[in-house]
Amino acid sequence: MDKLIISGGKRLSGEIRISGAKNSALPILAATLLADEPVTVCNLPHLHDITTMLELFGRMGIEPIIDEKLSVEVNSNHIKTLVAPYELVKTMRASILVLGPMVARFGEAEVALPGGCAIGSRPVDLHIRGLQALGATIEVDSGYIKAKAPPGGLRGARYWFDTVSVTGTENILMAAVLAKGRSVLENAAREPEVSDLARCLVAMGAKIQGIGTDTLIVDGVERLHSTRYSVMPDRIETGTYLVAAAATGGRVKLKDTAPDTLEAVLAKLQEAGAEIKTGDNWISLDMHGQKPRAVTLRTAPYPAFPTDMQAQFIALNAIAEGTGTVIETVFENRFMHVYEMRRMGAQILVEGNTAIVTGVPQLKAAPVMATDLRASASLVIAALVAEGDTVIERIYHIDRGYQCIEEKLQLLGAKIRRVPS
Repeated sequence: MDKLIISGGKRLSGEIRISGAKNSALPILAATLLADEPVTVCNLPHLHDITTMLELFGRMGIEPIIDEKLSVEVNSNHIKTLVAPYELVKTMRASILVLGPMVARFGEAEVALPGGCAIGSRPVDLHIRGLQALGATIEVDSGYIKAKAPPGGLRGARYWFDTVSVTGTENILMAAVLAKGRSVLENAAREPEVSDLARCLVAMGAKIQGIGTDTLIVDGVERLHSTRYSVMPDRIETGTYLVAAAATGGRVKLKDTAPDTLEAVLAKLQEAGAEIKTGDNWISLDMHGQKPRAVTLRTAPYPAFPTDMQAQFIALNAIAEGTGTVIETVFENRFMHVYEMRRMGAQILVEGNTAIVTGVPQLKAAPVMATDLRASASLVIAALVAEGDTVIERIYHIDRGYQCIEEKLQLLGAKIRRVPS
């Protein structure tokens, strides 16, 4: 198992390109199951979760074709089994996204229940109830969700999400595009990745109104056709590198990104003292060599501050001037990175869903362990500003969401290397 060794104290400076968004790529790959013609997905990030989804397709009898530009063509007409086995689903919770498309297109599906999650419960009830609203019969047996469409296929319905759920919205949206009649999905997630999926479905022939709002109106169509679609840039990868540059007092320019998906994050970086400039597809940040100021924030569903950027800002606050309060409202148990940062000298007090962070003049290197994807990113940021060589173990977490993180940070001047454990 690999680990990262980071020598802190270098200001980040330079330019890098941002990869495609994993949280957009996975549902879009699942959506290819809905089409009766080949669909090509471009700008996929080279991440373990993407490989797992393609391996899942392979287990189902689909053989994705990867071209010289690493775009993937999926022809789901060759599907042989409608089962998503536990050994793959347990490694990637997003595997549940194949449930809605398979029931809608093929009339049935059998998908293993996802395993536990280090950052709290993410119940599948919303997925199940949404499909039942569309007429599916569902049985949970021996750890598998077994779903069947009624004779004649799924039918449109009005469905209210009890809580805002990104994957829940995506799964039911994909099922609804082939359902007979109109579906109205209310209290739907508004995240840019949901909108990206919806735009891809429209490119495949779906009829969807209200994209980007919390009410999606879907008029079912008979079939979806071929398209070539490019995945949106990863806003969380973008935000992570911006925070890393801000924490080190650096100056960076990030290309191939989407500033309009990061307004809440950019506002907090400006509050921390960063000079931010944006173009159509780029963002620059300049701290002019200064330490950041502590910021207070509260996570909430989009367009509010994203939970996936909370850990990175705790790392920034740990060395900032002043005290900042971070309130986590989306996931319980999402402060596990705090205990590792304390090993590096951070002053952080956790009270329920609130972390009170008082900046210290200097963090000190220490051996630390990643506990989930964004927690591991926050430890990288802490290591970049710490005195000495920090060793980060269990970095398979970071490889789930950040393509070539050490190479990109090296391009920005960081002293970081990957070594086998």
